[in-house]
Amino acid sequence: MNQMPLKSNRGSLLPGTVFGIAPSDVIEDILIGLANDNELSLDHLSEHTGSFKQPKVIELVFLLSKHWGQDNSTKYQAVELLDRFMIFHVEELYKSSARSLNRRWDLMKANLCNMFILHLVSCIQITSKLHFHYNIVNNHMVLQFLRSADYSYKKEDVLRSELTVLKTLNFQINIHSPLTYVEILLEVLGHNGCSLRLKDMHEICVMVLDLVYLLRTPMYDAVLKASMDLSTPTSLQRSTFLPVKEDHMLLGTGVISASTFIIHPDSWNQKESIGQWKPWKRRDLYENLQKSLKGSECLKDAVLET
Repeated sequence: MNQMPLKSNRGSLLPGTVFGIAPSDVIEDILIGLANDNELSLDHLSEHTGSFKQPKVIELVFLLSKHWGQDNSTKYQAVELLDRFMIFHVEELYKSSARSLNRRWDLMKANLCNMFILHLVSCIQITSKLHFHYNIVNNHMVLQFLRSADYSYKKEDVLRSELTVLKTLNFQINIHSPLTYVEILLEVLGHNGCSLRLKDMHEICVMVLDLVYLLRTPMYDAVLKASMDLSTPTSLQRSTFLPVKEDHMLLGTGVISASTFIIHPDSWNQKESIGQWKPWKRRDLYENLQKSLKGSECLKDAVLET
């Protein structure tokens, strides 16, 4: 009989998010830095970005992160890390197969599928180490889960997989998730006198962001069709829409706006205070919000049902 995967009992010890402590100049520096990082990331998007952000994959990352007592920042960053790693890893293997006559791509692809679950848990392991040194996902926990799912990996396989992720990404693993942008924008709102409780806002924002990840494909399809005013966008239109799907600052503003409307429709206009901060221009912010909020009604209904 399979044993149940080991569960962390330290989830209750996770620190909560605290707002209103950082001085305004620090907040502004962080916001500008994140905006620049976001633009740089969008300038270097792979055409395959997002290919591994499938609903079942995201759901498994979320469930495992919760099971192992991780916080929200870990699960979002693990999804982003996994997507980036798999794109680089597949490209490397495909080029390797093209250079070597003895390495057939179909066999390598089959091995990729077999190793995917191991790479997935490695990404959760790595992000847990980035956030909580006292509450990391250790090898014993990973092996317990894999064995409960009828995988026969050994400790050496787990270590090798983690090293593969790190080397493939050249150890550049501290990837910003949309939650990072949500939290800094909430800080901006608080500094500019938002009357809503930021802790409550943060909780709803996480719920909305969960739904955005899990409903990623239908939500962005709805936004694309609405923005193009077409029922069946072309492949070219879908490819040019990719930067919108991967714009974390845009997503952060949309999540906050949708959350504000859910909590307090009368306070909807308080999102204006984000526009007082550089490097955002208010007109650009409203244009971004308009694009993202075209698909937010389904998120509102889903959150209200929970």
